[in-house]
Order: sequence, then C-alpha cells, then structure tokens
Amino acid sequence: MSQIFDLDMIKAVYSRFPSRVAAARKAVGKPLTLTEKILYAHLWDGDAKQAFGRGKDYVDFAPDRVTMQDATAQMALLQFSTTGRAKVAVPSTVHCDHLIQARVGAKQDLQEALNKSNEVFNFLESISNKYGIGFWKPGAGIIHQVMLENYAFPGGMMIGTDSHTVNAGGLGMVAIGVGGADACDVMSGLPWELKFPKLIGVKLTGKLNGWTAPKDVILKVAGILTVKGGTGAIVEYFGEGAVSMSCTGKGTIANMGAEIGATTSTFGYDDSMRRYLKATGRADVAALADAIAADLTGDPEVYADPAKYFDQVIEIDLNTLSPHLNGPFTPDLATPVSEMKAKAASNDWPVDIEWALIGSCTNSSYEDISRAASIVADAAKKGVKSKSHLGINPGSEQVRYTIERDGFIDTFEKSGATIFTNACGPCIGQWAREGADKQEKNSIVHSFNRNFAKRADGNPNTHAFVASPEMVAAIAISGKLTFDPVHDTLTNDKGEQVKLAEPTGFELPPKGFAVEDAGYQAPAADGSTVNVVVKPDSQRLQLLEPFPAWNGKNITGALLLIKAKGKCTTDHISMAGTWLRYRGHLDNISNNTLIGATNAFNGEADKVKNQLTGEYGAVPATQRAYKAAGITSIVVGDQNYGEGSSREHAAMQPRHLGVAAVLVKSFARIHETNLKKQGMLALTFSNEADYDKIQEDDRIDFTDLTAFTPGKPLTLVLNHKDGNKDTILVNHTYNDQQIEWFKAGGALNIIRAQQKG
Repeated sequence: MSQIFDLDMIKAVYSRFPSRVAAARKAVGKPLTLTEKILYAHLWDGDAKQAFGRGKDYVDFAPDRVTMQDATAQMALLQFSTTGRAKVAVPSTVHCDHLIQARVGAKQDLQEALNKSNEVFNFLESISNKYGIGFWKPGAGIIHQVMLENYAFPGGMMIGTDSHTVNAGGLGMVAIGVGGADACDVMSGLPWELKFPKLIGVKLTGKLNGWTAPKDVILKVAGILTVKGGTGAIVEYFGEGAVSMSCTGKGTIANMGAEIGATTSTFGYDDSMRRYLKATGRADVAALADAIAADLTGDPEVYADPAKYFDQVIEIDLNTLSPHLNGPFTPDLATPVSEMKAKAASNDWPVDIEWALIGSCTNSSYEDISRAASIVADAAKKGVKSKSHLGINPGSEQVRYTIERDGFIDTFEKSGATIFTNACGPCIGQWAREGADKQEKNSIVHSFNRNFAKRADGNPNTHAFVASPEMVAAIAISGKLTFDPVHDTLTNDKGEQVKLAEPTGFELPPKGFAVEDAGYQAPAADGSTVNVVVKPDSQRLQLLEPFPAWNGKNITGALLLIKAKGKCTTDHISMAGTWLRYRGHLDNISNNTLIGATNAFNGEADKVKNQLTGEYGAVPATQRAYKAAGITSIVVGDQNYGEGSSREHAAMQPRHLGVAAVLVKSFARIHETNLKKQGMLALTFSNEADYDKIQEDDRIDFTDLTAFTPGKPLTLVLNHKDGNKDTILVNHTYNDQQIEWFKAGGALNIIRAQQKG
C-alpha cells in the first residue's frame, strides 16, 4: 500500500526510545531483554525510576495503538460511546473478519454476511467514522494479518480486543490481547494497567529444514509449557534460529503463544523484519528502526547467558525439530507426525480425514500459501488426487490478490479446494459444515491455533488436529491423519508408489505484493456530525446501561449457579459460532452463558439445579430466575478458568445476569482482568481442595467483604442444605485501583464520572 499509517506516531516512539532504554538499564542495574526495553519504554510516567518486580508489581503503561475485530469491537465501542469523549486518544482500528461464515466459497459467503450482518457493519462503520477510528471492511482480511501488513512496528506496544493480537510479536512488538474495557481505557486517554510479566526465553539454534515449519516450533513449545505454562509471562525468542526465520513465520509462533497462556511473545528486530517492512511498503519505518536497531533487540549479554536474565529458558534445535500434530481437543497435546500412527491407534482417534483447512490469523501469509501450494502442485504432477476436502482462508485481500496473480489459487482450485473469504471462518466456528449436526465421530486437520471441542464446526465429536499449512496439505492429499510425508509413499493414478517432494515456497512475493482495493476506510476528520443509530428493537445491538455500584455490604445468601468441572474456556462460558451475531446485544447473548460448562454434580452441560424450585434447567434461565428474585449468585470453576479468547462477554454476561463472584482454582490472565473490569469478584481457593466442599444447594456468605483490601484473603461461609457449614479462605489479586472498580460497579463507571467531572 502507498500509505504508511501513523508514521508521525512511530517517529515519536523511536525518538524517545533510546533515552528510555538507557533510563531503564540504569534503574534495573543490568543488561535488558527486548521485552524489558519495550515495556520500560512505554511506561505511562515516562523514564523508568525504579525496577519493577516480575509477577508482582502492577504497572501503568501507555500503548501506542488499539486494534479491534468486529465481534469484540461492538461491545468495546458501545462502552467507549458512553464515556463522553469526542475522539479516540490513540490510533485505533476496527476489522470486520469474524461475522463471515464459510459455506460455499468467498464471493457468495461474503455477500451472505453483508445481507445478514449489515446492521452491525453499518454500526461499526459509522461509530468508527464518528470517533476517528480506521475501518477495514468485510472481506479486507483477518485483523492480525492486516495488522502485520500495515500497522505493526518493531519496539511498539499495542493492545487489541482479541487474544491473537500477540501475532504482531512476529514484527518485534509487545502486542497484548485484552477485553474491550481495557481498550476503552486506552482509547479514552487513560493508562493501561498490567502486572509486570515474568520472562520466558526460548533459544532457537540451527535452521528449519525439510517438512519442518515455524508452526512446529510453537507446537513443540506448547507441548513443553502446556496451556497455562506461559500465564503471566512474555515469551522472548532469540538465537540464530530466530534470525533465520521469516517475519510471518515469527508471527505464527507469536500468534499461538496465546495457546500457552502467554501475555505475548516477541522477537528482536532483524533482517527478516526489515525485508517484510520494505515488501509491505514501509521502507521509511525500516529506516527509522535501523537507526535504533541495537535498542530493538535484547542486549548481547542477555542472549549470551540467558539463564541469568529470564525466569525460565527453553532451547530448541531447529536442525533436529520434527513436524508435529497437536490435539485433539487441546492445543498442547503435541505428537511428532512420525509417532501419530501408534498414538492414534492407542487412543482410538479416527484416522480418515474428510476436511483439511489452511488459513486463519495464524497461517495465512504469502509464504504459508506458497508452501502449501507447492505440495498440492507436486501431488498433481505425480498423478495423486486429494482424498480430503481442502479449504483455504487467505489472510488479507492483499495476500489473496497476490496469490491469485501468482497462480496459487488456480493450483488449489484445480485440486478441488474451496477458497473461502479473507476472514476467520472455520477457525472461530464460522463454518456451515455439511453434516456437522449429525455429531459423528471424525477427525479434521487445520493450520489454526485452537482446537477445543465444538470450536470449528459445532460437533463435539470432531477431533481437530493442528499442524503447519504444508503438513495440512500433505495430510489432505493422503486422506489420513497418520500419513507421514517424510517417510510414507502414496499410490498415484498409475498404481505407482510416489513420495511427495519437500515443500518449497517464497518468504515474500518475487513480483511484490499487489492489491486493487485493500478494504480500508479512513474516518472523518471531524466526526461530531456523524450520527450512530441503534434501533431500540434491534436484536443485534443494544445500548449499554451502567452496572450498579456495590452496596457496601457483605454479600450473603448467594446461591451456587454452577460448579464447573474440568476445562472451562471462554468458548464454554460464551460460545462463538452462531452466537457471534449477538455480540453487540448483551441481553440476547447472555442466553448462551456457561451453556458449554460441565456441571460437576451431574456431568452434564447446561443442566443445573434451580435452588428456588428444585428443578433442573438451563444455566441462563436458572440465573435469570435468581436475578428476578433479587438473589445474587456465584460461579465455581476449576483450573485455568477462562482460557482462550479475550472476549469480555464471558465476564459481562454473568455480570448482566446477576452473578457477583467467580471462585476457581486458577484463572487465565485476560479473563481474570475482564471480571475485575466489570466490577465482579475474581477469587481463587486458598486451598484448592476446598473446591470439593462446594455442594449443589449451598448458600454462600461473605463475612469480611466490607474490609476488602489488597493482599488480604476473604472469608466465605458455605451454608449446606443439611445445616452444616464450612468456612473457607479465598485469595484475590486486586490492588487499590481494582478494588475501586469493584466498589464503583465497574471501571467504566469511574471513567464516566471522570469525563463528567
């Protein structure tokens, strides 16, 4: 693109970067990691005057920009519109990529989305226009690929209302997924608060070769760290292996850091980033970065002796790394492709593959598509027909236009593949997969990031496995989950045994990127006359009413809504898929609250006891009955509660329905923050074994909420139906400011009061 966005802002960040890094080095008193440089360079108060405790101190930051996708932007901007501000305080964008369902193909699917969701798209377009926000139209591309191509820059700090905002770490940013209330703060010109993260260093030696791709690095790391091993930490990749990888390959690795719970992941500025910036029309940004290049990577002493500077260090030799398949049902179950035959047999996983999918924000770059196309072309040349359906989601209109020009779309279509819209599609459950309603046991492979049950097609019996685009292409051709292209052969149309050639591709398009209409719409210079209309009877959009403030008293007689057992992700708390259409209507979407969570007392989903009637029913209906009776309630959960997406609906819905507290063994970072922002109590068991003391008919009293202070546990009394009681301690991580959010009924109520003041 000819336009470089926000160049003046980038110049300003770079002009103060060296002095801020120098101040931080002095305050910390030792060499700095890249992560520390970026964090300290973005302190709200300017130059660092002290060292912050990792995993301990809450710190105020000043992010450079905010990014939102259409599903989460609705709630974020509905909140922002109540603040009284005339314009956003930092560069911000909205990207329409979530509300487009993959069904038959790009053109028809996009038109159907425009027909169905026009009210929402028009709302987002007009509210963006009013408040000075850049708007990317439906079909322009997936938010994180568009970010990488247009906005991300080394050393920058960005927050976004999507957990995969972290993708921009591939271009050397600290980019963090947040809820809409956090975005609202930053767009309102307020500091953004984050607990200073711990640091995990990943040293990459050697160089990728053969069938191994950048995706295999993060699949391996996920297997090592598990879905919660990165919680509260930023992962910093370094070493010759990192430098040898493409910028978009780094993006893939950073993107899937969300699957290990990491706050974000990042890489030091190097030549691959320089090449990518130039290829995407940002040579001026590359020149600015070159001028302070030493500050845009970790200090040499750090990488020479990483154990001294990181809280944990992992080393991976890319020379010996093998291709992986992760899954099913969790992104951290890592299996080398060569071991899948034995593992699938011992676990009774279906091995026939009906569908294979390439794309999503994780793997939809030019390089990814070109390497996958090389496999498909090689199979066709050798007379091997694909046994599975192959679906492709290009990452952006720029990528789609360029791969069409360069013949890759033709290669895919000749093999029978379906090209879907430049959008998230099946990755977020926006897939009208034929036959999914039969709920048959089956396996799919994809190059996406998440593979929770029901996520892609709504079928709880679909076993989804995650792999690199080139591996997905190979498995699609073979039709078998157990196919290992490194060692196995295929039978061609002449009955011969042939082997697929190793993938080849292009880091960047040899003829350069091209696009006719990238899909960007700039906002009005003065949006004061723009009217944003939300119809009172709309089923898709609903203006927000402020949540009530705390009454200053102990909560007593709270009923247990549900005691969730096992994995309870944001997909379980507030499903995506068909529910995405209600993301701008809090009351309507609240009808999916916790319907995917497993009730610990009966092992069933969406079936809980209504303590007022003694009958069993749906979770949202039961909670609405409690709300109507003026009785508050509590949700109890297991480990890593709220894992997955940044969607704040998973916090706003229970709040809207009258849930006062969520008590769990442990939280995922973003969800815990979202609960706090909405004025709820996010609590953890002091003794995890106390989870077992919670009974189905409990009425719960807080005895010392009136003395709610940082660092001091709260006391709960569990009043059991049989007349017995249990008194338990629960922990929290609230600081003074967050306690004020609780008292005010939510952080937004404080912003409103400040704007009026």
